[in-house]
Amino acid sequence: MKKIIRFFTTLTVLMTTLTFATAKNTGQIYIFESDGNGFNTKTIFYDDGKEVVAFDAQFTLAYAKQALAFIKTKTKSPVKYLVITHPNPDKFNGIPAFQEIGAKVIASKLTIANMPEVHKYKKYYFVEMAKMFTNETYPQLPTADIIFDESYTIKMANEGIVTLTELKKSGVSTNQTIAYIKAVNALVVGDLVHHKVHAWLEGPIVNGKASYNGLNWIGLLKTLKDKYPANTTIYGGRGEADKLSVSIPQQIIYLEKAEKITKNYLLTVSNNPSKVDYAALQNVFEKEFPNYTLGYMINYGAYGLVNSFK
Repeated sequence: MKKIIRFFTTLTVLMTTLTFATAKNTGQIYIFESDGNGFNTKTIFYDDGKEVVAFDAQFTLAYAKQALAFIKTKTKSPVKYLVITHPNPDKFNGIPAFQEIGAKVIASKLTIANMPEVHKYKKYYFVEMAKMFTNETYPQLPTADIIFDESYTIKMANEGIVTLTELKKSGVSTNQTIAYIKAVNALVVGDLVHHKVHAWLEGPIVNGKASYNGLNWIGLLKTLKDKYPANTTIYGGRGEADKLSVSIPQQIIYLEKAEKITKNYLLTVSNNPSKVDYAALQNVFEKEFPNYTLGYMINYGAYGLVNSFK
């Protein structure tokens, strides 16, 4: 992965533990975050005291195994389930590592249906363009053990309950599954929320092309804002965990500003997306959001937003 490594001279793994007490039990949420080579992807773990549910599998088997090694240092509870929040490779490539330890992988019908096209698109980029993998070393397309349509309830050994909902609309990806954990008042939303970090603005992969649609993404965020309590803690695929009343409005503002920033920048290159200097665009975003990190998300991912203005 030499090309990406050049941009990340210091690699870190951030590990966070959040504990909540309820009348029936104590639930704990643990967070593993990969380094930049894994796109700072988070695997969220919910431990109800007897079993663990993981959310998202990481970009490679190696990162998935790092996440599993991390959770072993935090709890003796076995990882019984893995939920895939949406069909992007940093969420599903690491699935086999979880299946190897006996975890059941859960994904929606839409996620499973959309994974092959995304896998093909991303494999071409990482093998043929970025030269980070060969055809033999790029992760193979995995599958799930449990596939659901609109909703699914995970009933855990210590009375922990995780409610999955497929939103059936595009946002950061072609579709999105969210997970509500009532015992700890937590909502796991994948990459719908990048709190205090720059967002991946590629958009859904449709017919072999990035198809960014900010209105759809913002619409999903407003739906969550109206449906769940303001004090619900939002766990995104990147960035910080925070209350719904803070993180979702800030994400909406970010996406609205992102379109304005990009439109204004395109004026400087005669509205020609092929002339965009993405490092320069990243600098503009970083000046507009001085307290946000992961600026490389703009350099690598904002082409979807840029091309949406064609």
